[in-house]
Amino acid sequence: MLRTALRRLGYTVAGGAAGTAMVYRNDFKQLEFDLASASGPLVRLFDVETSHKIGILAAKMGVFPKETRPDPACLRTTVWGREFPNPLGVAAGFDKDAEVIEPLLALGFGFVEVGSITPLPQPGNPKPRAFRLPEHGAVINRYGFNSEGAYAARNRLAAFRQKQAAAASGSFPAGLLGVNLGKNKLSEDAAADYSTGVTKLAPFADYLVINISSPNTPGLRSLQGRKELETLVKSVKQTRDGMKWAGPLGPPPLLVKIAPDLTSDDMEDIAAVALAQGIDGLIVSNTTITRPGPIGEDPVGKETGGLSGKPLFQMATEVLRQMYTLTGGKLPIIGVGGVSSGEDAYAKIRAGASLVELYSAFAYEGPKLVPRVKRELAELLERDGFSSVAEAVGADHRVAAAVLAK
Repeated sequence: MLRTALRRLGYTVAGGAAGTAMVYRNDFKQLEFDLASASGPLVRLFDVETSHKIGILAAKMGVFPKETRPDPACLRTTVWGREFPNPLGVAAGFDKDAEVIEPLLALGFGFVEVGSITPLPQPGNPKPRAFRLPEHGAVINRYGFNSEGAYAARNRLAAFRQKQAAAASGSFPAGLLGVNLGKNKLSEDAAADYSTGVTKLAPFADYLVINISSPNTPGLRSLQGRKELETLVKSVKQTRDGMKWAGPLGPPPLLVKIAPDLTSDDMEDIAAVALAQGIDGLIVSNTTITRPGPIGEDPVGKETGGLSGKPLFQMATEVLRQMYTLTGGKLPIIGVGGVSSGEDAYAKIRAGASLVELYSAFAYEGPKLVPRVKRELAELLERDGFSSVAEAVGADHRVAAAVLAK
């Protein structure tokens, strides 16, 4: 039985009983990642939210494998003066309450973005509120910022940083930490909520995110309007800049996460505010309320909420491409939406992303996705003659400009 399972994973098993047989492939570490992912079909027999809780519990219990193989040198990159071991991160939504940062970094992610974290605890929307579309590699959710609140997150983030600081050199997984901030559903003062998040959580973050693009909190996306965004950013930046910051890097960069469902005018307004107000970067994009292609014909596709996964890839990447153009490539962008391969990550980078996040594909494929995406991305960079991720950022725009210049 073990032999059969190993062969299905692509290994060659030769000689001896199952316990003593020789197993061949690139290395045994990959076997560890593959076996950790093999339980995925069983876990997915449960509903989406229960499966997610099982994944968090597994990470807490040390079931996730630990990556010990070094990343290819070409994947190292520096953004906002901060060094990332690789450009691949976990999008907000997986580790909502900052419970499993270390296990996720140990998997080999270059960074982890926790949240969205609201100032006060809130349960989110009624259940069921998440639905799979496995034949499309997609998920629809309407969680509504379910969060244990900033106080609980602060305690966990402080413990994480203390453990990181106390660890012997090289004994703690490399990688950076992003903190994604949300507002409480019943709050009438969005700026106050985000500023509270900054006050409580910014000291532990390598970067901060103002999430104004979830479709599951009433009125949230209206904050993407020019006037509303300008007012919000001014207030949140004032809070961040009024805090004391030790060390040469200063305060954590402040990013805004936007929706994919934007008009050209919307994007122009966001770009203008971002440049004028000194936003440090953008995350493009959140989930979509549209139902592209066959999704709209699927019974599950009629559920309300945000669609993520493969069907989002083209839409999110096009918005990324336009935002890079509108900002003149001056702002680092984290590309997210539909990434399930190194080719997808590479397309985001060429369109203008300095970093890339994924979530839905990780939920479907498990830990083995992480080394695969990094390996494929490194191969594509080498194929096209790029010695680093940074060299490839926005490459499509340069190619297009060169063609027009002829």
